[in-house]
Amino acid sequence: MSSVTSPADIAATLTELWSPRVIAEVDDAYIKVARVHGTLAWHSHADEDELFMVLKGRLAIEMEDRTVELGAGELFVVPKGVRHNPIASEECHILLIERKSTRHTGDVVTDKTRSLDEQLRPVA
Repeated sequence: MSSVTSPADIAATLTELWSPRVIAEVDDAYIKVARVHGTLAWHSHADEDELFMVLKGRLAIEMEDRTVELGAGELFVVPKGVRHNPIASEECHILLIERKSTRHTGDVVTDKTRSLDEQLRPVA
């Protein structure tokens, strides 16, 4: 059974940067929140779109042909196959909606890459 959840409140409790945490699921998708600052990594998801929504702060998403800037309450969908690099010049809290098959940084592995098991850890 579902319960009422505040993504903004959960994101505010996170201590790790660039470490999304699953807070809900809808059909074949996970709803995740993350606390971010700095740069993640250039990567793509060959078969999955990725929705970014800013809960607090500002987020830039670099793509090869443009950069989008998001403020609190705004969202953007990175289409499948598009190389992108999220950047937060200051601390930012985000909500992500991704298929359950989506790997955190696609085929790229960095020290910021998180496994699905890490993302599924309970939020304190």
